[in-house]
Amino acid sequence: MRVMGIDPGLTRCGVGVVEGSVGRPLTLLDVNVIRTSASEPIATRLVTIERGIDAWLDEYQPDAVAVERVFARSDVSTVMGTAQASGIALVCAARRGLPVAMHTPSEVKAAVSGNGRADKAQVGAMVTRILRLDAPPKPADAADALALAITHVWRGGAKSRIDEAMAAATRSQSRIAAAVAAQRAQARRSS
Repeated sequence: MRVMGIDPGLTRCGVGVVEGSVGRPLTLLDVNVIRTSASEPIATRLVTIERGIDAWLDEYQPDAVAVERVFARSDVSTVMGTAQASGIALVCAARRGLPVAMHTPSEVKAAVSGNGRADKAQVGAMVTRILRLDAPPKPADAADALALAITHVWRGGAKSRIDEAMAAATRSQSRIAAAVAAQRAQARRSS
């Protein structure tokens, strides 16, 4: 599974792509940040983010996209910018018909470090360890994007197995129901 993680932000939008599956080592394909200047109009900044995300999606063709779920912070302007960048990420993925998962910061921290309250340094250290890197990705937005992708591979893989098991159970129940109906019809014809 190839997953693109996006840590949305207006000034720095982290993007990272990992490949792998549950129980197997993950591979870093690329990581970076899409930067915009606070001196530009918001609409221009959002177009820059859209073009950057589109370019990454075109280049890496992920199977899924994982985006950080926006949560309320004390600074409303930060939340608004993050939400706007998040919306752009969702639209870019939806245009391509890609599955999108949204993970909360605490969910991502718990997945990669075992602690939902881990700090940025701990998350960066664990991303470095999980992906077998020489140093933590910089800035923290880049490491966060990779942590999102890692979380989705690990949790997405489990969800896929559960979905497959549920589908198999449904198919089995349908076959059993059809067999019972056939037996009842045979019994009625015989009597």
